Amino acid sequence: MAKGSGTMLVKNDGTVLWSCSSKCKKNMLVLKRDPRKLKWTKKYVKGGIKVKK
Repeated sequence: MAKGSGTMLVKNDGTVLWSCSSKCKKNMLVLKRDPRKLKWTKKYVKGGIKVKK
C-alpha cells in the first residue's frame, strides 16, 4: 500500500486503523477477523499465534 492511499478510520479512543481496500475493512470491522490468521494479509504469522504465559 502506497503512503497516503487506503481508508483511514479513527476510533473514539484516538487509535487510527488503516485499511488498503474494502475487503480489508469489512474483514476487520464487520466480520471481526484476526489479520494474523489470514494468509493474504501482511500481518500473517506462518507458524501460528503463540500465546505468552
